[in-house]
Amino acid sequence: MRLVTFRAKGAVRPGVVGDDETVVAVDDVAPGSPATMVEVIRDWASVAPRLADSDLRAVGGIPLGDATLLAPIPRPARNVFCVGWNYAEHFAEGKAFRGASSPQEVPEHPALFSKNPGAVVGPNAPVRHPGRHSAEMDWEVELAVVIGTAGRDIAEATALDHVFGYTVGNDVSVRDHQRTRHGGQWFKGKSFDTHCPLGPWIVPAAEIPDPQVLDISSRINGVTKQASNTRFMVFTVARIIAELSVGMTLEAGDVILTGTPSGVGFARTPPEFLKPGDVMEMEIAGIGVLRNPVIAYA
Repeated sequence: MRLVTFRAKGAVRPGVVGDDETVVAVDDVAPGSPATMVEVIRDWASVAPRLADSDLRAVGGIPLGDATLLAPIPRPARNVFCVGWNYAEHFAEGKAFRGASSPQEVPEHPALFSKNPGAVVGPNAPVRHPGRHSAEMDWEVELAVVIGTAGRDIAEATALDHVFGYTVGNDVSVRDHQRTRHGGQWFKGKSFDTHCPLGPWIVPAAEIPDPQVLDISSRINGVTKQASNTRFMVFTVARIIAELSVGMTLEAGDVILTGTPSGVGFARTPPEFLKPGDVMEMEIAGIGVLRNPVIAYA
């Protein structure tokens, strides 16, 4: 099952992609369903049984290629939670670029930061180059986790029970703002407008019972830049959820980006950075492809 948020006839609605590759509003196949994706997530126990059968026979909707898909959760209620250095090879490729005050070995606990929810855009939406502010715009493909059941102090052993589903994320980063400005804190360099593409849809957790076996890759202008598997994460999805929830309640609809593998632009020889006209494609097996063009700063 693929759950989307789409725009049709001036309205934004949660939808489902049927086997006929058309997009149908959730409320059309399960009348009385909630009007937003977060509400669908909260009411999933009652919505899911009605969608399961209708999803298989959905016909007559908007052809997927003609639908205007937004990010599955177009505007998260809170910052997007993120994990840095969660693939050992990515930690290693950036080691030469980190100062002496930064960790020289993979930390014992996840490195956590966040992105402004206003940075979120959906599939095929343009991502703005930072223009005169920086020439160091970079890509990062990431498995994105959507929380379904709220919880605080969640045990690692039961953490996956709190996952609603998974989507694809691109932690677009402005490297000089991330690394050398603002006291070395990452928030600003990760939070430029349009710099958090998510999508194209959410695949429910029941269809991805093990999130640690997924091939993950990125392509820039059709050329593969990153290629790995989520089994190489330093901290598993369950561990990340457990760590994030220590003393802090995770809520339905929260989005967590789980880190990127090696192959990002700043660490390549010579460095490679995005420019207007480039096309980014982030792919995770079992979920799909998140495609976004880079446009000039406006």
